[in-house]
Amino acid sequence: MKNVSLKNIRKDIVSGIIVALVSIPISMGYAQIAGLPAVYGLYCSILPVLIYGLVTSSPQFVFGVDATPAALVGGTLATLGIVSGSEEAKAVVPSITLVAALWLLLFFFIKAGRIVNYISTPVMGGFISGIGVTIILMQTAKLFGGNAGTGEAIKLLIHIAGEMKSFNLLSAMLGVGTVVIILVAKKFIPKFPMSVLLMVLGALATAIFHIDRFGVKLLPHVDKGLPGFSLPDMSVVFKNPSDIILLGLSVAGVVMAQTLLATNNYANKYGYKVSNNREILSYAAANAASAVIGGCPLNGSVSRTGIADQFGCKSQVMSITASLTMLLIVLFGTPVLEYLPVPILTGIVVAALIGITEFGLAVKLWKTDHTEFAIFVGAFLGVLLFGTIYGVVIGVILSFIAVIVKAVEPPRAFLGVITGQEGFYSLNRYRNVKKIKGAVIYRFNGALFFANINTFVDDIEKNLDDNTKWVIIDAGGVGSIDVTAVDRLMSLYKALEKKGIRFYITEHEHTLNDQLRELGAGELVEKGVVRRTIPLALRDAGLDRPYPVEEGEEEQAVSGEVHEDNERLAEIEWAFGADADEWLEKMAAEMADEIGSVKKDEKNVIVDAEKHAAWGRIGLFDENDLLERLEMHLFDDKKYPNLDIDDIEKRIDERRVVVEKKLVQINPDAIQMLKEHRKEMLDRLKLHNPYAYEHMMEQKRKHYEHLKKKDPELAQKLKNFYNLSGDDK
Repeated sequence: MKNVSLKNIRKDIVSGIIVALVSIPISMGYAQIAGLPAVYGLYCSILPVLIYGLVTSSPQFVFGVDATPAALVGGTLATLGIVSGSEEAKAVVPSITLVAALWLLLFFFIKAGRIVNYISTPVMGGFISGIGVTIILMQTAKLFGGNAGTGEAIKLLIHIAGEMKSFNLLSAMLGVGTVVIILVAKKFIPKFPMSVLLMVLGALATAIFHIDRFGVKLLPHVDKGLPGFSLPDMSVVFKNPSDIILLGLSVAGVVMAQTLLATNNYANKYGYKVSNNREILSYAAANAASAVIGGCPLNGSVSRTGIADQFGCKSQVMSITASLTMLLIVLFGTPVLEYLPVPILTGIVVAALIGITEFGLAVKLWKTDHTEFAIFVGAFLGVLLFGTIYGVVIGVILSFIAVIVKAVEPPRAFLGVITGQEGFYSLNRYRNVKKIKGAVIYRFNGALFFANINTFVDDIEKNLDDNTKWVIIDAGGVGSIDVTAVDRLMSLYKALEKKGIRFYITEHEHTLNDQLRELGAGELVEKGVVRRTIPLALRDAGLDRPYPVEEGEEEQAVSGEVHEDNERLAEIEWAFGADADEWLEKMAAEMADEIGSVKKDEKNVIVDAEKHAAWGRIGLFDENDLLERLEMHLFDDKKYPNLDIDDIEKRIDERRVVVEKKLVQINPDAIQMLKEHRKEMLDRLKLHNPYAYEHMMEQKRKHYEHLKKKDPELAQKLKNFYNLSGDDK
């Protein structure tokens, strides 16, 4: 049981007593609507409520006889020609309750509570507000001496108008006065138990002034005592199987949807968690208990939960107290019930319902997001005009429509750089942002799929001009892509290629690369269109900081040296996953073939190793690995007899010095990683080609001596890096 403490228990007990007293007229009235004698409303507020309080994961929600299930059962009895309150009704109603409990148990096993995960805050707020207003309309006639109604808003308004013939001025003064007094007290003296005081004053008014003589309705007479226990007669189900089984399903659906939504609304409001599946189990258990005492289906009560909340309820002690209080009332207090005025009790309920509506949320949504406001209104009107289930369905549909609308038009922006700042910023958001000359950098935040790929392509095409040389996509917010979007992406890539514009996709998770390859766009990965970061794409395009910007001004260097962060070192592995080694080997072989085909006297055959690869320029870690593999391929004298190995080795070493110096500056730990990786490669070479291995080691010794002269400090840091042995270190 949650939140049970000495600090809270007094409030929980007081809340439970108030809930029990307020439940008396509500439960008795709805029991009659369900086709049972009024006293069954009290019976259903004892054992079922106790079991619910012991099983539920919600510390403050109230369960009991409620409007919607009662109306569904009562309507079905009328359809079947069963007289309300008859012996036949007393046999059929518990059977319906048990069927509903069994449906709820099935919902528990299939974990149907997951439906709440698809209900947004606007839907929940609109749903609760719709339920609140609906029950207020149901109870309104009782404020002035009429009878409660059932159904949806239009039917209820017609009912209220018809009940005006029973209008009683004193009843109206008592009922409306109760609502006003409680609302005013809630604002100025929120901790004062005004509802209790008004009930006591109402009972005294009946005892002293006999207000019932002036037309004020009192609670009906109830015989004291407890009900018997017996299993419902399920033979009645087989007489009308389709009607009762479908009714049980409808009741179970209403109970689950309405109570779960309201329970989660309170959980969100007060910052605690409930187990949706355990909640459904508690509904099933409580309804099964109701069935064995001959009761009607039970549901979460939004109105009584609002009352418990007003009195500071913090734990299920409230439900247990309410159950025990009702037990004492049924055993010993039934004579007192006849003194309670119905208008005052109804006024307490209406005031609580006003408190649970979420119209403040509606105002907030109107100011901030009209789409979310429309969802709120849709859920609210759905419940009000069509009932609970339809309201939930409408709200869920509206939520999915909103998701689709947002997915079609996700947040997106074109980016540039700010002088002296790292990163890339929206051109429309910040004043000092400048566009990189010749580059269109576009950030798209949303899954790419058939409904928004046109938006994506149109945005890019509209921002191309005669000076555009590179289009770079910041796809950090793109979590997935479908086949339609892949086809359009390939078309865009080829169209840009024809115009001489390089296309890059960057910043995304590696899973997007896998999806591209699976959906037939592996070319984008293999040709280096995908890049780990925007700076790496710009580097491949030949642009390094400071970047050239428009308006004839060069971007100023960022304070301190700008380096690729550690996560950007292994870009090939990010792009190709498990196939990374295979692709690096393939690139190295292609480069070796190209280099090996030149004549001995040709110079500058390696200006920059990456230019020989289809991928293009790559990150430092990968470049170092690529140079290692290239070296191994080139030491095959039989394959490349015309190659000047010494010259090639010198050029590779010159590039390696630059790469390794940068790596030391970025991350010294990376050197150890490279050392271990290089040892594995050399061991493999020694095993398969001892001659090439010895030749390479000789070259490395020369390289190390050369490095000591050129950069002694770096040589010291790298002294253990080359895996040389003995004095050669």
